[in-house]
Amino acid sequence: MRFVDEAVISVQAGDGGNGVASFRREPVGTTVVDVTSGDVIGDMVEDGQRLLVAAGGRGGLGNTHFKSSTNRSPRQCTKGETGELREIRLELKVLADVGLLGMPNAGKSTFIRSVSAAKPKVADYPFTTLVPNLGVVDVDRHRSFVMADIPGLIAGAAEGAGLGIRFLKHLARTRILLHIVDVQPVDGSDPVENAKAILSELKKFSPALAELPVVLVLNKLDQIPEDTQNEWCTHIVAELGWTGPVFRCSGLTGEGTRQIVYYLIDQIEQQRELEVEDPDFAQAQKEFRERLEQETRENSLAAKEAYKEARRAARLGGDDDDDDDWDDSDESGMENIYVR
Repeated sequence: MRFVDEAVISVQAGDGGNGVASFRREPVGTTVVDVTSGDVIGDMVEDGQRLLVAAGGRGGLGNTHFKSSTNRSPRQCTKGETGELREIRLELKVLADVGLLGMPNAGKSTFIRSVSAAKPKVADYPFTTLVPNLGVVDVDRHRSFVMADIPGLIAGAAEGAGLGIRFLKHLARTRILLHIVDVQPVDGSDPVENAKAILSELKKFSPALAELPVVLVLNKLDQIPEDTQNEWCTHIVAELGWTGPVFRCSGLTGEGTRQIVYYLIDQIEQQRELEVEDPDFAQAQKEFRERLEQETRENSLAAKEAYKEARRAARLGGDDDDDDDWDDSDESGMENIYVR
């Protein structure tokens, strides 16, 4: 089954009466956008939420409306008005508290498998994750959060390279980003340069997204000798000039993962409490989220157009080997669905 996180549909409300076209069972996290104006009609973020996307036409008047003492059997009636026709784009963004970032094969899928019930594909080659995966992390009784794993980024992602740029928008609703770094990549690449590349691509795609709190996780400790782990990890942190929170772990063995999830749940609960207790903080968060949503939406569309142009150019030049796992049969990765 193809993963579709966007769809353009035409909606036609009923003619006459008070009919409306409304969606009752979206994947929670769907943003509804007017294609013509680009305006956001609404955001479906709660289970059972309903949204009016096309108003039904006003009903016509029946003959009883014209009945009077002098006109007891009126023949007059009026026609109902035409219902509103609208073309809208449905944009799915996963709802998660924590989003995973990292190079392909950095161990993100193994990490989420280790701390949650999610079971994404894991293999010893890059780009095993082709679509976002969600996992619920149960920390303690009545304490849990949702984690999202997206396809790995590579250098040049903001210009359309690789898969991750197409899914970065799914991090727009997270509270914290977990940057997973392979401490000793099997391809011999420098973990410091890999980490810098990820942070650079994140900022190029969306400066607002780069403002989210980032936790550095040095992963795959099981691959280096225990007596050199401290020296090597200290070297990576120093070369990065990293001053934020940092953890060490092995997603494969589970070593160090509990400390990470306890830290994350504490941070998430503190944010939630502040949003309830501090109106100024809540308003600032609301404004930031709106800016983040707008920025990631615009940049995602721009990245998609750049990708489409690159594919067209490759086809015209005969260089397209068509080995992309993303199905772009309509050159957009979207399905057109018409509902009446």
